[in-house]
Amino acid sequence: MPHEEDIEEARKLVQDSQRIAAFTGAGISVDSGIPDFRSEGGLWTRYDPNEYATYESFLKDPSKFWTMGKELAEVILAAEPNEAHTALAELEQQDKLVGVITQNIDNLHQSAGNEKVIELHGNYLVAYCMECGEEYVGKSIQKRVAEGSIPPKCDKCKGILKSDAVLFGEPLPEKAMSKAIEICRNSDLMLVIGTSLSIYPAAFLPQVAKNSGAKVILVNLEGTNRNDVADIVLQGRAADILPKIVQVK
Repeated sequence: MPHEEDIEEARKLVQDSQRIAAFTGAGISVDSGIPDFRSEGGLWTRYDPNEYATYESFLKDPSKFWTMGKELAEVILAAEPNEAHTALAELEQQDKLVGVITQNIDNLHQSAGNEKVIELHGNYLVAYCMECGEEYVGKSIQKRVAEGSIPPKCDKCKGILKSDAVLFGEPLPEKAMSKAIEICRNSDLMLVIGTSLSIYPAAFLPQVAKNSGAKVILVNLEGTNRNDVADIVLQGRAADILPKIVQVK
């Protein structure tokens, strides 16, 4: 757990700021029961992403992605927001949060009550038909997958469905990235939570905020690759730290 003086300094920054941006990665959802894909026990220890999670491999054989997706669906459907998600929702209720930029695909920020969510890697609870474009929002497709319907098919045209989650080799959604940059440029404080800042271009976002005059607080269990951009580094579990620096009513 970080030193109490660092917690207090971070708490004061949050209290004094009026335009807070949050940038979240896998670490914020670990306490909700969703392991980091890259960590021990994560998806990439059991499924080679080059075989199961690239756009090229999906086009060749979508059943491979959805076979992995069956396990992912079971985990995501069982997950609930934790105290870190709730703290960010509280910041939005206080009208201090300009947006949550997330690399996660688990929909937990929305479940916690955040409405200003920018999803850089898409949302696993959204799918669309590769043939007719029909969109499916919610848990119905994932429930089908969890029950063994692989690959899931469109109700209208029987085309193959693809998750909205961004695969390796797919570009990040342009509108989401543009909105994320806008949020960073208009913030006076950025909370970077549960990410090692190792995946670019998203990892450059805290620098955008910093260059625009914002303070930056990093919260991560294992530390990050960009401590140089931080005004305060709080090493520990997001679910422990966030409620301490956000005055949850």
